[in-house]
This record gives sequence, structure tokens and C-alpha cells, in this order.
Amino acid sequence: MTVLEQDREITEVKAASSSGGFLESQKRQDKLLKLLAYFLLTLGGLTMVIPFIWMISTSLKPASEIYQGNFFPNAATLNNYRTVLLETPFLRWYLNSFIVATISTASVVFFDSLIGFVFAKYHFPLKNVMFLLILSTLMIPTEMLLIPWFIMSVNPPVGPAWVNSYWGIAFPGIITAAGAFLMRQFMTGVPDELLDAGRIDGVSEFGLFWRIAMPLTLPAMAALAIFNFLGNWNAYIWPLIVTSDKAMMTLPVGLSFFSNENGADWHLIMTGATLSVVPLMIVFIIFQRQIIKGIALTGVKG
Repeated sequence: MTVLEQDREITEVKAASSSGGFLESQKRQDKLLKLLAYFLLTLGGLTMVIPFIWMISTSLKPASEIYQGNFFPNAATLNNYRTVLLETPFLRWYLNSFIVATISTASVVFFDSLIGFVFAKYHFPLKNVMFLLILSTLMIPTEMLLIPWFIMSVNPPVGPAWVNSYWGIAFPGIITAAGAFLMRQFMTGVPDELLDAGRIDGVSEFGLFWRIAMPLTLPAMAALAIFNFLGNWNAYIWPLIVTSDKAMMTLPVGLSFFSNENGADWHLIMTGATLSVVPLMIVFIIFQRQIIKGIALTGVKG
């Protein structure tokens, strides 16, 4: 073996050892980063879960233990649930919230999808201007709209007043600019060739929307429906303004009755809050794949 060949072998050995050391260092660094990521995710998860555990724990405490500072009850009781369910119109508030959220969600999914389809697939004068005007409403704070909404509810264009009615609570949310924008973004992905083929087969314009466009945008519609339902379920300001009849109040408004000038009945408030989040947890558990998929697709389309 010549001197040149020996030098070449030595160089290759050094390079291999150096490369191996670099890979080992890279693996250690990746493990540390993963551990750090797991730690931060666990910490973030605990900050979100602990308040829920505390809420459930407080709902099981008798009134005498509320201000003792203990995290878990010394003597757990279900009397708070009996009081909330049997001595207050809680179930009626539950029903009201469900009806309002369902009405608003069904309306938003249909009308926002239809608006998105029209702006994505049709050409007409001032289309971009009109869409820009719709988007500009997103910059208007909700607080500025409360007075016009209330005036419209007290003096509606047709029929009796909308105060203390399901329609009065639901009508501000039957169409949303954000939903129209979201659906318009997704409707642009519907192939024009499919729509043209439908027209050749004699499908009406509404049929193109109903039978072709809507099935192709179900993930976006599912995400829109879920987020809209959750938002309406938790709505507080507008239902508080438009309802004075205790029987027509929604859950968030009804829970405020557990607070008065003498203080707050925290054990009853936490009991009501625990019961009120049950539908939200069920919705998330059942539709978590659609929620994640909708968020991912929204990010891609945005």
C-alpha cells in the first residue's frame, strides 16, 4: 500500500468518525427539543385542563367549603345539581340555548355557503365592490350594532316585536361575513367543468349549488357549523339585552341569576357552568376530526 493510499484511508476514517459524531450530536439535540416540546405542551394542556377540574370540583362542594381554599371537596355532594336542575328554570335555559344555536347555525351554513358560491362562480357588475362591502362589516364592533339591533327588535318591519323570542335572539347571527368569506374561498376550488357538465345535463343553478358545490365543501361547512354553534351557545351580550322574560333566557344569561347584590353562589354557578359545557364537550368529541380538518383547510385556503 502506497503512502498516498494510506493517507486517503486515514482521511476517510476521520471523516466517518466526524460524521458519526455529528449525527450523534444531532440526535441528542433532536431528543432535547422533543422533550422541551412535550414539556411545553404538557404545561399548556394543564393550564387549560386545571380550570375545568376546579370548576367540576367546586360544583361538588357544599356552600360552606367554597371559601376554604381546598382544591377538592372534603365532602362531595350532588345537592348543587339538584338545586340547579329542580329549583331553577335551568332546563328551559338549556333548551333555549340549543334552539337559538341550532337556528343560527343552520342559517349560517346555508346562506353563507350560498353567498360564497355566488361570489366564487358567477360574474356580475360590482361583484368585487359588493364583496368588499361585506368584508368591511367585519371591522364594525359588535357593540356598535347592539342599539340598531334592539331598535329593530322593538319595532320590526313586519309583525310583533321580536323581544323575548327565539327569532329576536337569533336574527343577528343568521348570516356572517366571516362565514361568507370562508365559504367563498372554498367554493373557488369547485371545478368549473363539473358545473358546466351539470348545466348540460339540465341541472338548475340552485341545483348546481345544492347537488355539486355543497358536497364538495363539506369539511368547510362542518368547521363553520361547529364554530358557529359554539359561538351562539356561549353568546351573552345580545341575549341579555333582548330578553327580559326569565323563561326565554339562554344559559349564559341564566347563570348570571346566581349572582346578586348579596354576592355570588359560586357552587351553583360552577354547577351550571359544568352542565353547560357538556354539549360542547360532546360536540368536540364527536366532531374533533372535522374541527381539526376544517382548521387545517382554512389555514391552507387563507
